[in-house]
This record gives sequence, structure tokens and C-alpha cells, in this order.
Amino acid sequence: MTHHSHDTQRGVLFGLLAVTMFALSLPMSKLAIGNSTAPYLSPWFLAYGRAAVAGVLSIGYLYHNQAVLPQGRQWRYLLYIGLGNALGFPVLQSLGLLYVPSSHAAVFNGLLPLATAAIAALLFRQHAPLRFWFWALLGAALVMVFAVWRAYQVDGILTLHYADVLIFIAVLLCGYGYAYGAKLSRELPAPQVLCWMLVLFLPITLPASLMTWPERSIPVSAWLGFVYVAVFSMWVGMMIWYHALHIGGAVRVSQVQIIQPFLTIMFSVPLLGERFEWLTLLFAGAVVWTAYMGKKVPIQTTATHGKLSR
Repeated sequence: MTHHSHDTQRGVLFGLLAVTMFALSLPMSKLAIGNSTAPYLSPWFLAYGRAAVAGVLSIGYLYHNQAVLPQGRQWRYLLYIGLGNALGFPVLQSLGLLYVPSSHAAVFNGLLPLATAAIAALLFRQHAPLRFWFWALLGAALVMVFAVWRAYQVDGILTLHYADVLIFIAVLLCGYGYAYGAKLSRELPAPQVLCWMLVLFLPITLPASLMTWPERSIPVSAWLGFVYVAVFSMWVGMMIWYHALHIGGAVRVSQVQIIQPFLTIMFSVPLLGERFEWLTLLFAGAVVWTAYMGKKVPIQTTATHGKLSR
């Protein structure tokens, strides 16, 4: 086995580990917040607290690695990343999870790779062929059809629950943050981009998490869910993911993320007692397929590749 193929194999294995951690994020978030009839930790505390814990860990990482301070517009990019990944996505997805199962949200998250590519194409003036936008719109349409179908199952009416709107917007905001993160990672090491973003938002997330600290007794299981998403989903998993992309190559390793929605659905059954539904799995597969087909379409970059252009 050549050195290159060995690195690729290691990268895929590390990528699988990270994706497994990410797949547990939705079930663990649901475990932490409960539901609308029996709430545990508030969605606001979960969102702010996870970013605050990860931000404190990031201080140690940056100090240990003697990271250089970002310069100029890099701070603005870190702000954009945090608005999507530290605030917007966690808050809106946590609010949505109060009303829908984590397996339901997993179908929406299957759209994330395609949403990230589409947002990057729009933000950074990249030319995307019509067939790319076909797959992007088809994926979004499938997600909406799934949401309406689930609402009909529960309420007997063909409508969108506002939780679905929140989760859909959360996915778009996450893609927005990822797009700027990928852009900034051309100038700074990707783990440092993550850590500087979390540290930048500590003056918001730390006081906000203290202000939203639960005032009543919370089950241990909910606290375990919170610790998981704060330490493993928000920080350890991301570090492993960046390492995997670095040693194995982004193109090859990123493909393992295709299994994440299916792992989430699988984990939600034993952890939360959610009912396994073949149609949910079918929709997840269809959404992931659109993401896979869309990612195969080459997108021509017309913006500057070296320094940040916006």
C-alpha cells in the first residue's frame, strides 16, 4: 500500500468517526430539550451553552498551538461564520426539534451539502450550470413534500408546520456559515477558523447561556445530551473532521457524509424511542441522492482564489 493510499484510508476512517459523531447530534439535542409538552433544557440554553463550552475549549487549543490572530477582513468572515454556525443554526434547529422528531430533521440535514454549495456559488460569484440548480431545487422540493406529508400524518391537513420552516432556515444558515468557513480556510488553518469563530462569539454565548440557565431540576439524560452536543458535536467532532479532510483529501473524505442522515435515523430509534418509518428513510435517501448528484456537477469559480474577495 502506498503512502498516499494509506493516508486516504486513514482520512476516510477519521471521517466516518466524525460523521458518526455528527449523526448523534440531533438525537442528543432532542434528548436535551425534550418536547413542547415535556420540555427540559430550553432551546436557547442549548444553542448558547454548546457554543460557550466549545468556545472555552477553543481558547486552550489556540493557546496550545500559538495561533496567530486573524487580520482585517478575516474577522468579518468569522462574524459571518458564527452568525450561521454558532447562533442561527443551533437556535433555529433546537426550536424546531421541540415539535418534530430528530429523524424528521435528519431529512432536512441531508440537504446541507447541496445548500452549502449553492450558497457559496451565489455569495462568491461562481458559475453553476443549470443542472446543478435543478438538483438543488429538486432536493428542496423533496424536503418540502416530506414535511407536508408528515404534517398530514399528524394533523390530517396538508400544511407546513412552522417547525419545518425553522429547520429549513437553520439548514440554509448552516450552509451560509460553512460557505464562508471554506472561503476563510484558504488563509487560515480550518481548525483555527472554527476556534477563532467560537472565541469571537464568547462575549455573546457565555452571558446568554448564563441568562438562560435552567431554573428547575433537569434530568441527567438531558444534561448528558447537552454535554455531547457541546463537546463532541460542536468541537471534538469538527476537529476530527478537519483532520480527516486534511490527510485524506476533501473530495474523497467528504463523500462519507452521505450516510449521516441514515445514521441519525438509526440512532433515533433506540435512543429516543422514535418509530422507524420506511417512508422517512426513502425521503432521506432521495434527498441525499439529489445532494450527491448536485455535488458531482462542476462549478466554475470566477472569484479570486487566493485572498478573500469580499
